[in-house]
Amino acid sequence: MRIAQISPLYESVPPKLYGGTERVVHFLTEALVDLGHDVTLFASGDSRTSAELVAPVPQALRLIHCLDPIAPHYAMMEEVVARAGEFDVLHFHTDYLGYSLARRQTVPYATTMHGRLDTPELEPIFETFAEAPLISISDAQREPHPRANWQGTVYHGLPLDLYHLVPKAGGYLAFVGRISPEKRVDRAVEIARRLGMPLKIAAKIDGKDRDYYENEIKPLFADPLVEFIGEIGEADKNAFLGGAAALLFPIDWPEPFGLVMIEAMACGTPVIAFRCGSVPEVMTDGVSGFVVSSVDEAVPATARAIELPRAGVRAYFEERFSAPRMAQDYVAIYQAMIENARRRSGRGRTAFGLAAIDADSEADGAHAVDGLGGEAGVGME
Repeated sequence: MRIAQISPLYESVPPKLYGGTERVVHFLTEALVDLGHDVTLFASGDSRTSAELVAPVPQALRLIHCLDPIAPHYAMMEEVVARAGEFDVLHFHTDYLGYSLARRQTVPYATTMHGRLDTPELEPIFETFAEAPLISISDAQREPHPRANWQGTVYHGLPLDLYHLVPKAGGYLAFVGRISPEKRVDRAVEIARRLGMPLKIAAKIDGKDRDYYENEIKPLFADPLVEFIGEIGEADKNAFLGGAAALLFPIDWPEPFGLVMIEAMACGTPVIAFRCGSVPEVMTDGVSGFVVSSVDEAVPATARAIELPRAGVRAYFEERFSAPRMAQDYVAIYQAMIENARRRSGRGRTAFGLAAIDADSEADGAHAVDGLGGEAGVGME
């Protein structure tokens, strides 16, 4: 299958530091190449990939302090559409930026939505582009727009060799993410204080959150139990997450997925996560850690999580959140879209039709494909 992966240009693929979407695009692209597909990646020029790289900009926009980041994305979309006939499917990871041009060409396409969808500014987008084929990264992510043209839910996955099991943890708790109101690092500090355990914080501070950090969070870091490390890259995560007794994920927003949860699981590190958004879908109590609703619940749950078998946490990750499983789920959606498009055009079955899905992929992708009967699931006008 000839597949175009269209990534945001804000970060490289994979990103040097923070950048969940671009990290997932990288894992998916490499897994699709490993499966034998012909993949073209549209991404910044400093990206690393086994696929063919098309680079609309030489570097990630974050690194060159681009004053108008939308402009390079629009130029990229024009190039994608101009080359659309070279592909069997176009897979966008750029939110709604590709909708208008994608609907005006005839190649099946879909967009994975990587962010929150409950903001009022998105309402007119979903109304105007009601036919746009979308893929969710959790069922919870769909809740603000249940009638959108959802093609399936595909949970994120990581390469099985990216992280290794750390059988014996250190004596600290970990927090990874951004310093922002919705990530609630203040809750993590409170949990660590009550347990009397050191807390190591590896986090990015965006410009828009600088005042929040200075006024509300920085004073908390004066506690001798708290160590603020700053951003860390991929190379540092196994040691940081694997060395932790548990990961604290005390979010206060409708988290679309939460990649750091499965990164910790890949190291064998249990997770304490607050019941928001995708968390109940990603977690299983007593296996990967515990799901809680308050700091009062989190404190004893963290103590229990530390006693969980770390090999069991790793096994849970391998079963549910590997990159090969993610790629197979996406391939099932691509095949269904292509098949449906061929039926509508009257050309009969395609070589990439549903009959081509092997037994393992069909079983693994059972949750991935939905909404594809009749008129639904066709990524074309």
